Amino acid sequence: MLLKNLFIDFPYSAPKTFPDAEISGIAIDSRAVKPGYLFVAMKGGAADGHDYIQKAIENGAAAIIGDRDLSGLNVPYVRLENPRQSLTWLAAAFYNWPARKLTVVGVTGTDGKTTTSNLIYKILVAAGIKAGMISTVNAVIGDEVLDTGFHVTTPDAHDVQAYLAKMVDAGLTHVVLETTSHGWAQHRVDACEFDVAVVTNITHEHMDEHGSYENYRAAKARLFSSLEITREKPQGNPRLGVINRDDAKSFDFLDKLIKVDKVNYGLGRDANIRAVDIEYTHTGIKFTAVSRDFRVGVSSNLVGAYNVSNCLAALTAAVYGLEIVPQVAAQGIAALDGIPGRMENIAMGQNFTAIVDFAHTPNALKVALEAGRKMTQGRVISVFGSAGLRDKEKRRMMAETSIELADLSILTAEDPRTESLDGILEEMAEGARSKGGVEEETFWRIPDRGEAIKFAIRLAREGDIVLSCGKGHEQSMCFGRTEYLWDDRIAMKAALAEFLEIEGPKMPYLPSQDKKETEWLGE
Repeated sequence: MLLKNLFIDFPYSAPKTFPDAEISGIAIDSRAVKPGYLFVAMKGGAADGHDYIQKAIENGAAAIIGDRDLSGLNVPYVRLENPRQSLTWLAAAFYNWPARKLTVVGVTGTDGKTTTSNLIYKILVAAGIKAGMISTVNAVIGDEVLDTGFHVTTPDAHDVQAYLAKMVDAGLTHVVLETTSHGWAQHRVDACEFDVAVVTNITHEHMDEHGSYENYRAAKARLFSSLEITREKPQGNPRLGVINRDDAKSFDFLDKLIKVDKVNYGLGRDANIRAVDIEYTHTGIKFTAVSRDFRVGVSSNLVGAYNVSNCLAALTAAVYGLEIVPQVAAQGIAALDGIPGRMENIAMGQNFTAIVDFAHTPNALKVALEAGRKMTQGRVISVFGSAGLRDKEKRRMMAETSIELADLSILTAEDPRTESLDGILEEMAEGARSKGGVEEETFWRIPDRGEAIKFAIRLAREGDIVLSCGKGHEQSMCFGRTEYLWDDRIAMKAALAEFLEIEGPKMPYLPSQDKKETEWLGE
């Protein structure tokens, strides 16, 4: 595609004329540049792409976009006011606007968005619809499952558009796109032409990134305001906002913000679609979904009250946004066996329950522990940490939550990065003590996560539940600036195998096993 053609439908100011350059791809990392690529130089947290322009040219870049006044380059250079904001539109144009050929369902929220995205995807499949999905875990395109490699945030704008284009080429008609606050703040999904927008909840998270809850909420709210600019599509576009009636902090704000059609779900009587006759077991949930238009029984292999809300969100989006029959939507919900690292049961013959969950926010930990309480008549034992170089306020909040809701709490590592792990654990311990926690009696500090999980298992009695929270499906943990291979599920199996004296995997290595903290901090 000619460089100038990337700007035909560009919504921001741009030069009126462009040098001739044929573009064969787009990259934001100079190392990914191939001959004919457009290199988009952007300022990042740790690096500035402008410093790598020459490297991109050496690798074959056919043109460069940046925000500096530059001259003397031997390839065309286009200066734009905001390259990061521009990238999503340039990528959409390069891939011939794939979202305009798809019905796009966007899902956002602090907790539960991956689960809700998977539920909607399963409903679409149950309805016989050719659907794809892009989540923070993977991209599903027909029978192909691609690891996005990001795990915690929305893929970059040009990757999102590439996935959407692959879906169009594969003959898909619908896509479920999980979107994060980072993704919206960094304009990664601005050109995705959403038709249905769903929120799970907006609770305390990413204050380090956004500065305040209001800014965080506003970033997520961009999903709903984007519905107003979605173009009419040949297949139709409902432009429906689906919001959580029970989420007090976000509901009133979103209810006033949304200018298109909207519908809400919840557990209370005021909700448009609500759940009644809820039953909880250690193997799943059952309830009846009720609205003015239908009444349908729903069963799910997921556990916990929060997953009732996730199921309701998916059902509401499917029925009112995509016109899927309620009974078919219920079939799709029942078809989801579980989400990797989300309340995942690790059973190796022990006489207590062992669970791995992704809960890494105060609210997610709260609902995970509440779900654990409903799953057992015994004690709830929690293992969790709080990440370094991230929202510091939640360290104390998570420890407070665990002291209030768990019987025993073990504070441990969760990606300390270049911060002192001992310092993080002290902040958490302060929160635990503030709620009456007694160290070495109701809570413990065990820096090495593997040892912390082993310790929790040794504490467990018959009928108890051990929840290891915060890592879930993730495949690494960061100490200093190094990512070490780590999987909580493997760690739990290794600890159980040692406890039961049976064959099992080896405990993954972390530097906290045998190094002083000063070593991985580089001091």
